[in-house]
Amino acid sequence: MPAVACRHVRLLATFSGESASSSNNLHLNTPLLFSGPLSERLGADVYIKMDCMQPPGSFKIRGLGKTAQAAAARGVTHLVSSSGGNAGLATAYAGKQLGLPVTVVLPESTPRHIADKLALYGASAIFHGEHWAEANEKALTLAETLNGELIHPFEKESTWKGHASVVHEIADVLEAKPDAIVTVCGGGGLLMGILMGLDDVGWSEVPVVVAETDGADSMAQSLQAGELVTLPGIASIAKSLGATRVSEAVFNECQIRGPDLVRPWVTDDAAATRACLQFLEDHRVLVEPACGAGLAAVYERSPLLDGCNTVVVEVCGGALVENKNLREWMA
Repeated sequence: MPAVACRHVRLLATFSGESASSSNNLHLNTPLLFSGPLSERLGADVYIKMDCMQPPGSFKIRGLGKTAQAAAARGVTHLVSSSGGNAGLATAYAGKQLGLPVTVVLPESTPRHIADKLALYGASAIFHGEHWAEANEKALTLAETLNGELIHPFEKESTWKGHASVVHEIADVLEAKPDAIVTVCGGGGLLMGILMGLDDVGWSEVPVVVAETDGADSMAQSLQAGELVTLPGIASIAKSLGATRVSEAVFNECQIRGPDLVRPWVTDDAAATRACLQFLEDHRVLVEPACGAGLAAVYERSPLLDGCNTVVVEVCGGALVENKNLREWMA
């Protein structure tokens, strides 16, 4: 136990306004913390990578910040996003840091207060279409009109490379490679970044448990079918996992690595919400049900983690949830 306590202090000290690789990045090098409650629950050493502490509230700024920086370096003068969630907030934050105007196209179903959150970063919001695909088409057209660039929520290699920094930071401070990394999957950008990061640090053999919720499990269904599956809609409260079809490039990479290294795990909304509430009690941090899906893999003791001695959970965050939302969903 004393060795763990010393390691915990050392890991806490890594939190700063700089990333592990460059002070020019827009994201923070977030803490990797030893979690006593999660470790006791799983019967293994569990570490939590606290990307919920990123300024816009989620991991998204890692990859989208890198893509926005690359766009600015090419002379792009306007950033456009098609997400009413964490990707839109990350793009708005990146634009503010880079001094570029940002327009975010939101589906009509998006709560109007999201526009207020975007306005805090100086971004403009346009409501268009019934779902994300229609908003994305509008955003593509708008980007051309404004001589700007669409910052896609989960595609593009520069975005994946930005997300790979999660693993770089973990490897910088963890004394030995973990037996598994737990993450979540919406469109697949974070998952692809983690897979790339594992290759970068020489941990290619570390398996990744990919958590989704019922009704937003497009990756799990695709891997089971052996081909891309498009969901008829999103029937889950974990809206940040709400991609009806995952990235083809990410799906192909998961197929290449196989089920031993990419392990899909599907839970339900109730378990994801319970995980959020328990995490709030255990660590005094509020996250979205999309993030709760990954935490639920530990709280619910997923059999995919059987035999693991050290597990890292990517706490991806989520800026669009309040405590009252979780209580309402549980009720």
